[in-house]
Amino acid sequence: MQGHIRILLLATVVWTGFWVAGLPSYYQQYSNLQMIWFCSLVLIPVAAIAYLVLRRIRPERRLPIALWLAVYFTVPLAIYDWLYCGLYLGHGCRFLSRYWYLTVYYAIPWALLPPIALVLNRIGERPASSK
Repeated sequence: MQGHIRILLLATVVWTGFWVAGLPSYYQQYSNLQMIWFCSLVLIPVAAIAYLVLRRIRPERRLPIALWLAVYFTVPLAIYDWLYCGLYLGHGCRFLSRYWYLTVYYAIPWALLPPIALVLNRIGERPASSK
């Protein structure tokens, strides 16, 4: 349970950081092209961090942990975005298209984390501590 709380807190800190970085208009002040570049560039460290985190986990636990990480880095963040963009800013569910760059990142952890875990397991990558 403590691990779940830590992951939720980490996801909340990450969301808060991106929220602050996006002020004053939660990234609406940038063009779509700039946001495509930004999303693409953010994907590189996200993938690297996912690899480094999952590499340290025992193979039999990688996939379940990858799935939990995907849950915690999508569901709470989507709820926070809905509370802020949907309710507070008054966009309702339309925030999903207006803030498309947020919506994209609701799918990325699911498309990234489980496949990384499966590939690490397939190539027989052992955690650094057991090598």
